[in-house]
Amino acid sequence: MTGYTRAQVAALVDHTLLKPEATAAHVTALVGDAAALGVFAVCVSPPFVPVARATAGDGLAVATVAGFPSGKHLSAVKANEAALAAEAGAAEVDMVIDVGAALAGDLDAVAADVAAVRSAVPAATLKVIVESAALLEFSGERLLLDVCRVSEDAGADFVKTSTGFHPSGGASVRAVELMAGAVGGRLGVKASGGIRTAQQAVAMLQAGATRLGLSGTRAVLDALD
Repeated sequence: MTGYTRAQVAALVDHTLLKPEATAAHVTALVGDAAALGVFAVCVSPPFVPVARATAGDGLAVATVAGFPSGKHLSAVKANEAALAAEAGAAEVDMVIDVGAALAGDLDAVAADVAAVRSAVPAATLKVIVESAALLEFSGERLLLDVCRVSEDAGADFVKTSTGFHPSGGASVRAVELMAGAVGGRLGVKASGGIRTAQQAVAMLQAGATRLGLSGTRAVLDALD
């Protein structure tokens, strides 16, 4: 695992808590952990953005999600959810595409979905969750590449592998390689979902990830000491 220090990896981490059973107390604890670990951001559900923002220092970004985890929401709903979160202090929004629309070949619908959220949060960093494992399982590499490209055209700042909730799985090295190739350094690539070890985290970075979504952040970083 040469080439990455603990501090370097921590600076690329969104320390994440998106479990439905999470409480405000859990979010407050998450922010405390994030500050101690030196990560880039915390990622929390939209109702908890005010809690996270109230307890996060200036050096810690607050991220949230829109249309999570299924992506089966009207674009206007995703856009409004994102806008409300941004008003509450979220600097970053991770939105979920309609995977079914992508699999049906309706890339115009995917682009319109992304564009709607982009328009609603012009100042926020927009990460587009493409559920790479599902696209690869049900269609193949070409669709994953195409979805990344239409997301870029629609205004995404990042493409992101996964919600971590889809049965097809989370991030994979191959998916990250494909996504990084598709956006060619013009966008960030966030690897998220099922990354539980330092070896997995470093492999994602070596494949081209520029951000990591982790829930077991401390265990990953401790292995880099």
